[in-house]
Amino acid sequence: MTKGLYPVFVLALVLPITQSLSRQSEMDTSRSEMRGVIELFQADRDGTSRSYNVSLSPVRSARLLQLYNESLGSLKKQDFEAMSQDGKVDYLLFRNYLNHEIRQLQLQAKNAEEVEPLLPFAGTIVGLEDARRRMDTINTEYLAGLLTRMNKQIDSIQSVLDSARKAADKSHLFNIKKTAANRAASMVNNLKNVLKHWFEYYHGYDPLFTWWVSEPYKAVEENLKNYAEFLREKLAGIKGDDKTTIIGSPIGREGLLSELEYEMIPYTADELIGIANKEFAWCENEMKKASAELGYGADWKKALEYVKTKHVDPGKQPQLVRELALEAIKFVDDNDLVTVPRLARDTWRMEMLTPEQQLQSPFFLGGEVIQVAFPTSTMGHEQKMMSMRGNNIHFARATVFHELIPGHHLQGFMTDRYKPYRGLFSTPFWVEGGALYWETLFWDLGFPKSPENRVGMLFWRMHRCARIIFSLSYHLEKMTPQECIDFLVERVGHERENAAAEVRRSVMGGYGPLYQCAYMLGALQLRALRKELVGTGKMTNRQFHDAVLQENAIPIAMVRASLTKQSLTREHKSTWRFYDSAAGGLDSK
Repeated sequence: MTKGLYPVFVLALVLPITQSLSRQSEMDTSRSEMRGVIELFQADRDGTSRSYNVSLSPVRSARLLQLYNESLGSLKKQDFEAMSQDGKVDYLLFRNYLNHEIRQLQLQAKNAEEVEPLLPFAGTIVGLEDARRRMDTINTEYLAGLLTRMNKQIDSIQSVLDSARKAADKSHLFNIKKTAANRAASMVNNLKNVLKHWFEYYHGYDPLFTWWVSEPYKAVEENLKNYAEFLREKLAGIKGDDKTTIIGSPIGREGLLSELEYEMIPYTADELIGIANKEFAWCENEMKKASAELGYGADWKKALEYVKTKHVDPGKQPQLVRELALEAIKFVDDNDLVTVPRLARDTWRMEMLTPEQQLQSPFFLGGEVIQVAFPTSTMGHEQKMMSMRGNNIHFARATVFHELIPGHHLQGFMTDRYKPYRGLFSTPFWVEGGALYWETLFWDLGFPKSPENRVGMLFWRMHRCARIIFSLSYHLEKMTPQECIDFLVERVGHERENAAAEVRRSVMGGYGPLYQCAYMLGALQLRALRKELVGTGKMTNRQFHDAVLQENAIPIAMVRASLTKQSLTREHKSTWRFYDSAAGGLDSK
């Protein structure tokens, strides 16, 4: 070992140990009576899901439903009144989760019925995989005949649909929405993968299977591929390798009510749109003030266009992001807002989003790794300019801390360490709402130093209001994807490509139907809770924010129940109207 390095090497080994010993008092001390019950359920659910892994299988649905009902039955036998506050909160979270999962199975069955006429062969494929999982004895000659008949069945349904399409037939069979046709195409591709897995399990290992089944299987595989393309192109209207057309799957009013009940939000979708419009109006008024300071009068969109030109040169965005991250951490420290452990400060990293990733994520993504959107050399000129304008200095200053500290990175750091079993109940209202809450608090504490800074912060705040409006309206089938894009461009001032990416991400990116609502609504919930606890002197800012982080990512109504020591009953249902003046009011500014 080189002389002089030894003390440094020893220090590198010893320092983490001493730091760890000094942090013993920071450990999670939760002693919830429900923790073991929840962890056991998670193991049972995960094992069931791994074994019954075909999402379209009725057997999978039946086994999960059995598990949920048995868990609810066991839950009712727990001595709720004897539990600690943590135990009662966990009991209610677990009951809420189980009821939601049962409702989801019911809604999935309803959605499957809608596309069932397009997939008459689905039961055959799922049945083959279920039999394989049970390790049933196979009759290879019979299987060859079964696949041959299924191949003809695929030909027949496609022929009927194509003839009806060309004749503009309005029969029940052909009266199918584009959203349903697109969902059916995805399901066909899923079934094709299920069949492939089934085939490869036997192929090559069983000589008779290989001899009898190989050719019929190849024919079915090719036919499924062609049928998925037919559904996607001819019925859903998405041509070839088109990656830009947006077709999602609205869940309707019933689906939204189920999701709102799960999130413990006692508002209707229409009421939430009303809240969003009110918050949007406030943002618009503040935009006009900043615009006037910049010399554009009340025409805030001109001020916004000016701010978009204030971007760094190509190659300089990572340096900007680093500087903004450190600035935000200093702001948190200077205002004594929240505890930021040393390891959390030292372990965040940065990566760049690819052009393909930017089709769905045109801005930052964050957590332990902040993913940065900025144009690459392979993009066309217009795409480069849109990306640079959409990720300008003042927009970035308002969102880097949302992704890192005190936002998503600090959130993830703490949820890994405090009540991690509550990950089963994770909600974007706490995760995304919590990160946006910090944006609103930074605004209150004077983080924006210039009208350009304020325009940047207000743009994102308006954007989150708009997300509630367009996403709920989409799921209520009051707005089409194109109308959502136009809304973002015309009302918020998005670049059109970025607006399209935002809508695509919202309706096709695998997010839950309330995900986009969760930013602003979760922030408003936390603001109401802070007013209740910090505003009345019951907690300091640091105490409040540390306590919220240590509850893990659960519905905020239950964070409130925990922090306020709310009296809870076994049948508790949240009635917290966090935005209503009758419930104490909320100055969200």
